[in-house]
Amino acid sequence: MNSAVLKSKASQVQSDSRAELSSLRHLWLYLSVYKVRGLAALLALIFTASMTLMLGRGIQLLIDSGFGRNSIELLNQSVVVLLGLTVLFSLGTFVRFYLVSWLGERVSADIRKAVFSHIVTLHPGFFETNRSGEIVSRITTDTTLLQTIIGSSLSMALRSSLTAVGGLVMLFVTNVKLMLIVVIAVPLVLLPLLLFGKKVKRLSRDSQDSVADVGSYAGEIIQHIKTVQSYTQENFEKKAFARQVETAFSVAKKRMKTRAMMMSVVMLLVFSLLSIMLWIGGRDVIMGHMSGGDLAAFVFYALLVGMGVATISEVWGELQRAAGATDRLVELLAAKQAIVGPANPPINVAADQTRPTVSFNKVCFRYPSRPKAAALSDFSIVVPEGKCVALVGPSGAGKSTIFELLQRFYDPQSGAIKLGDTDIRQLDPQALRAQIGVVPQQPALFTADVATNIRYGNPEATDAEVIDAAVAAHAHDFIIQLPQGYQTFLGEQGVRLSGGQRQRIAIARAVLKNPSILMLDEATSALDSESEFHVQQALTALVQNRTTLIIAHRLSTILHADSICVLEQGRLVASGTHDELLLRSPLYAKLASYQFGDQTV
Repeated sequence: MNSAVLKSKASQVQSDSRAELSSLRHLWLYLSVYKVRGLAALLALIFTASMTLMLGRGIQLLIDSGFGRNSIELLNQSVVVLLGLTVLFSLGTFVRFYLVSWLGERVSADIRKAVFSHIVTLHPGFFETNRSGEIVSRITTDTTLLQTIIGSSLSMALRSSLTAVGGLVMLFVTNVKLMLIVVIAVPLVLLPLLLFGKKVKRLSRDSQDSVADVGSYAGEIIQHIKTVQSYTQENFEKKAFARQVETAFSVAKKRMKTRAMMMSVVMLLVFSLLSIMLWIGGRDVIMGHMSGGDLAAFVFYALLVGMGVATISEVWGELQRAAGATDRLVELLAAKQAIVGPANPPINVAADQTRPTVSFNKVCFRYPSRPKAAALSDFSIVVPEGKCVALVGPSGAGKSTIFELLQRFYDPQSGAIKLGDTDIRQLDPQALRAQIGVVPQQPALFTADVATNIRYGNPEATDAEVIDAAVAAHAHDFIIQLPQGYQTFLGEQGVRLSGGQRQRIAIARAVLKNPSILMLDEATSALDSESEFHVQQALTALVQNRTTLIIAHRLSTILHADSICVLEQGRLVASGTHDELLLRSPLYAKLASYQFGDQTV
């Protein structure tokens, strides 16, 4: 389905959905796309419900005409009618089940795609306050639950509703007196659904949240399993995970107890009503006021009504769970994108200039998760086009924040960041980031092969271009020694490679992207001396004619920079060349003395 249609529909979603099953109305946004199949499923549902009701008349005919008149011929005719109705019922059930199951799978897939498509566009600040494990749980577990509801439970609820209503009508046609008993009693059967409904929904939501917590916790521990085992914290994590599981189980027990109580009360009322009707109907048959076939048909319809109401009461709990799941998914779809481009962006400056000037002008910024701590304060620098500027300073000085802001993962609270003369807020974020290449200190590799990870820098690159990039990053030699070369599977987060090898894959990715702006976050920190020498040569060639920003902890790697900026507590305290800063900046001189000793001062 067209993702634009899904996103436009998703934009209509609001999070105010606390009424009983009001959340489920959002599913209609996705179901309505498949109106033809939905209508066909509904017609099949009505057809099978009609065939079910006709079976009651078939039973009446069998008893009164076949058994009552002691006629083999009438008996044969009655059985043929019953078999014909059964065949039609089976065919209708096949069509209904297939179409409804198809709708469940299709809508579940569409919602999953819509949620993921929205999530990957959200700004990083969203993920500071929302755990990735819970987000994954919503995309997988909650959508799977909706698939079950749409493909099974919802169909059961509609079918049971139709047969229950149809059964009531047929009860009226069969015997008015018994029907009046049903009319009086049915509201009593529905009462438990109303009384327990809100509580079941609330507990269902709590249960799903607790299960998401379990998955999130387990995912985090597995991701950091080496750290867990290195610190011999296996027993601690076992106990902590067990507490999470038991908490989820406790919440689930409350939900199950409430649902079980609701179903128990409904079943008690339904079969008590059935017993009373059988007693009254049996007396009428004995007294000759109605035939045995009428009583059998009435009992059949009464059972349909009873089972329909019982099924609805059971499915009601599932619908409550679906409402809770829908709430959680709607919250993700309704999450606002804090970083958006202008409706009519100007000419793309980043694409128009191969070596754009980067400037920060009196930028002040606080992270959303730390609103009281200033990451940058009144910060201003200019990186001339094609020049290399290094950023140095103690941890927490704001160096990485500069990289985050330049990629527009966040917007500053005040000040401006420009490419040339254009504020980056006037550029499309994707067009901006397409011109930037980043080599982080801790490279992110995907669960794929070597070639796929390198090609992430340019999905259209040929195999030859991928190899050329690897050669430039001094990665080709170790890649061809891997079991399947460039097709070698790297495992989760590149776990099968060493730190230095992962770094060189990340450098090759940046080389392949061929950006006009390059940002290096201590890109050679994970390399041994020999590899560092070769990669430094590759980086020296890479930065030529590119506007470059380098975060450096080892000052020996930035001596070639055109300018070095010294940061402290989010402020620019000095700038200049290495030799100039040794004389003008006490902080830089101190950092240099730690690394070079007295020979630098």
